[in-house]
Amino acid sequence: MKRRICFTLLLLFSTNMIFAQSNYQPSASNLKARAHFQDMKFGMFIHWGIYSILGDGEWVMHSRKIPHHDYQRLADFFNPQAFNAEEWVNLAKSAGMKYITVTSRHHDGFSMFKTNASSYNIVDATPYKRDPLMELAQACEKEGIELRFYYSFLDWGRDDYAFGSKIVNGKPEKGDWDSYIQFMKTQLTELIKNYPTVKGIWFDGDWERKTADWHYDEIYGLIHELNPEIMIGSNHHQAPKAGEDFQLFEKDLPGKNTSGFSGDAKIGDLPLETCETMSGSWGFNINDRNYKSVRQLVHYLVNAAGNDANFLLNVGPMPNGKIQPEFTDTLVSIGKWLNTYGETIYGTRGNMIPLQSWGAVTAKDNIWYAHVLNPDAEGGIFIPVQKKKLKGAYNFVDKKKIKYKQDKNGIYLYPEIALEELDNVIKLQF
Repeated sequence: MKRRICFTLLLLFSTNMIFAQSNYQPSASNLKARAHFQDMKFGMFIHWGIYSILGDGEWVMHSRKIPHHDYQRLADFFNPQAFNAEEWVNLAKSAGMKYITVTSRHHDGFSMFKTNASSYNIVDATPYKRDPLMELAQACEKEGIELRFYYSFLDWGRDDYAFGSKIVNGKPEKGDWDSYIQFMKTQLTELIKNYPTVKGIWFDGDWERKTADWHYDEIYGLIHELNPEIMIGSNHHQAPKAGEDFQLFEKDLPGKNTSGFSGDAKIGDLPLETCETMSGSWGFNINDRNYKSVRQLVHYLVNAAGNDANFLLNVGPMPNGKIQPEFTDTLVSIGKWLNTYGETIYGTRGNMIPLQSWGAVTAKDNIWYAHVLNPDAEGGIFIPVQKKKLKGAYNFVDKKKIKYKQDKNGIYLYPEIALEELDNVIKLQF
């Protein structure tokens, strides 16, 4: 009789949680977290795992068709003695980044944290025997950097996931779908309870099984039950789903689809984030020398902010735990730019006007910042805004007044442009 009562209570709880997420109303603390997230604007993405040993990106197991039982051997000699959590966090700070999102478990199924749900993790399966995510969490808390966890729905190795199995009635024909869902819920509970400063979960990989029943209501409901403040986002390349708190875009600005990932990504009304690599790879790739310049990345940050989106910029640490100097030098240079222009990025909102051929606009109430990234040959800048009266225009750096005229079509600015600058910023007072 007691067993029947317990089962009934569990069923009622699960039903209520599913109903609650289908009709999800974010808590006051979650809404506050969303606004803070939008204020931060710039974060560091970190893709790091045993795949870094092979130096061919995070998809190396899949791309090289390495059997999982062979791939697992990488754990035997993953021993990143040069890893220093405080170095990573201080690099993020010097780059002007306000938060870090790090891979807790990627598609290869290897957990970069201590977990009781599987022995296939960095503490139990490697000679390293340490939990880098715990050390990173402590360093982030010390330095005032927000921490978020990437977590993959997809798993190439687990038997219960049965990668490659046909999906019938929402489940793979092979494997044990209920077991896999429970495994994820157990790990997510650990990530939230054991790392209480975590502020967000960044999901990926559910696109591998578009017709599967991923139990979003249960998973999202569990996370919000454990900590209502945590923000959930998923890289499913679609419109936001019930229970999500921010919408993310892979290698594209919101509304764009140059990467081919966002063809079905309808923009919702949640905070936005776009993620991008510093080279061509997410995980460490020893042959990838396609490094983006400081100019390219500053322009990406500005255009993201102009689109009202955060910019999550990725590094792929080497197997020894160090971040390669080609990345660190660029990040420090971006940080120096932000030391001067941070006011025009942090705490701003975008979409005041669409992105223009010359650049983007960010804003704080009646102060607008026109970021002239691509000045035309004639030197004039047109801002298509009709319903706001401009009181004055100034060069952001030296405060000099800028000539302008305003008519029914918008505002015409006539600044002196320094072509060598990464960004010529004009401050507009309405």
